[in-house]
This record gives sequence, structure tokens and C-alpha cells, in this order.
Amino acid sequence: MDLFTASNVTKQYAAHKALERVSISVQEGTIFGLLGPNGAGKTTLIRIINQIIAPDEGELLFQGRKLLPQDVEKIGYLPEERGLYKKMKVGEQALYLAQLKGLSKSEAEKRLMFWFSNFEIMGWWNRKVEELSKGMQQKVQFIVTIIHQPKLLIFDEPFSGFDPINVNLLKEEILSLKESGSTIIFSTHNMSSVEELCDHIALIDKAKKVLDGNVKEIKRQFATNTFEIRFNTFEVELRTILPASFEILESAIDDELRIARIRLPRAAGPNDLLTQLIPHVTIHSLNEIIPSMNDIFIRVVTEQKPES
Repeated sequence: MDLFTASNVTKQYAAHKALERVSISVQEGTIFGLLGPNGAGKTTLIRIINQIIAPDEGELLFQGRKLLPQDVEKIGYLPEERGLYKKMKVGEQALYLAQLKGLSKSEAEKRLMFWFSNFEIMGWWNRKVEELSKGMQQKVQFIVTIIHQPKLLIFDEPFSGFDPINVNLLKEEILSLKESGSTIIFSTHNMSSVEELCDHIALIDKAKKVLDGNVKEIKRQFATNTFEIRFNTFEVELRTILPASFEILESAIDDELRIARIRLPRAAGPNDLLTQLIPHVTIHSLNEIIPSMNDIFIRVVTEQKPES
């Protein structure tokens, strides 16, 4: 079931079209990656979902009916631009923001104690925000984003400014939120995080959606029937024992084994490659090369024709 749907959303700023008939569907209990280069329109779509700005055209549905102003209470939004009051004490500010999201003071304190302890920042409760590092400030903002347990969470570049240890901590918390039933829209330039976290993605470029679908299916769709094979070195040239239609992309020696990357014709499979090689070499491993989301991102964006 879709928790949120945007259909044919368009937004124009003077002479600049930020979004052109963009549609996405975010299934309940999943992590949806919203991807695209800088200026593609991702932040505009996020702001429309949060009702910070309105679309010029298009339909927005939340839980199967039209998105309403009061639905903002069911959304948690962590923007890329951070915004805490630097002169306020950390705990005081977190408590204030939690109460703005509809929690009673006692419930807010209870939940904040849990999260501050979990993120190991309890010792900063009575310190001013300006005394915190950027990463610690982001932990506080992450906490106040999720504290009211909203139906939909939107994270815009949540890992910016974090060291690798805290990135892993945040990833674990995001996956835990998903397991507990949260639905998440996740915008990032970190493609490795997309592969680790996201179930589905949509790629926006030049205000238009240019790719969407299940992450595993997209990676399979962009596979090029290329395999990496490791085998004992031998005297005969690899080219001489393979059909001309088998394209050798790379060939090198590593730890006394020869490693080759070979692209097969569309109709061929790994067994066809093995049939050609087994009479001549001792094979140690064979693996299909599946493109990463980073490779796919670069390929799709690069292939988009410039606007006339």
C-alpha cells in the first residue's frame, strides 16, 4: 500500500522550471531514495510534500486521500540546511521542539532521555547549541525529527558532516525505524548509502523523473552481461580461445592468477564462457559484474540530452 503519492507535480519559478510532471509512489514501511544532481528539483519536491510551498499542478495523496494541511503533523522533516537556536541549551531546545510536535512535557522528556542516551549525547543536555560540533548538532536535529514518531520521515542529506562511525550509527537507526513501521524518503548524493538502505528510488534530472523502480531490479536492468573470471595463467592468449563476440575489457595478473573482465553477447551466459575456457585453464572464480548505483547515476545523468 502506498503511504504517499505525487502525481504529475509541476513547479515553476519565474523562468525556471523546478519540476515538470514528476510522479512518485512511496510504499508504506519502505525507504524511498530521492536522487539527482544538484539543482535537479529534489528539494523542491520535498518542500511540496511538507507543504512549505505549493505545486502549480499535480495531485498529492497521503494514506490514500488528498494531502491536508494537518498532515504535516504526521511528517518528520530533517532538512539539509540545519537550524537550531545556537544560544539555547540543547535539552531545553529539544524539549521545546518536541512539545511543538504535540508531545506532553513528560512524554517528551521520556523519549528525549532515551534518544540522548542512545546517541551518547546526554552529557550535552545543559550545554548551549553553539558549543556542539556540527555532527552533534545533527544528532540533536535527527532526534527532534523522529521524536513524535511520524508516519512519514524525510531525510535530506542526513549524513552530511558525520564521521564514518556516526554515519553507521545513523544508518542503523534509519533501518531500525523502517523495521518499526516508519516510511522514509531519503535524499542523498551518497550512492553507497542508497544501496545499503533504499528499497526503491526515483532519479530526477533537469526537473524530470528519468528513472524509478526497485533498487535490485534497476541494477539488474543496467547489467551489461559482464563477468570477472580468475584463473591460472597460461601461455595461450585469451583472445585466441574465445569467440570474437566475447569482448575482453580487462586482463591483468594478481597473486599469480590472471583476472579478466569479459562482456558476453546478449544471448550468451556464464556457462558459455566456462565452456570456452575450461579446456584450457583452471578456473578459481567467476562473478557477474553488477553496476553500482553510482555507476547507474552517472550513466543516466550523462546520457540525458541537454535542453535545446
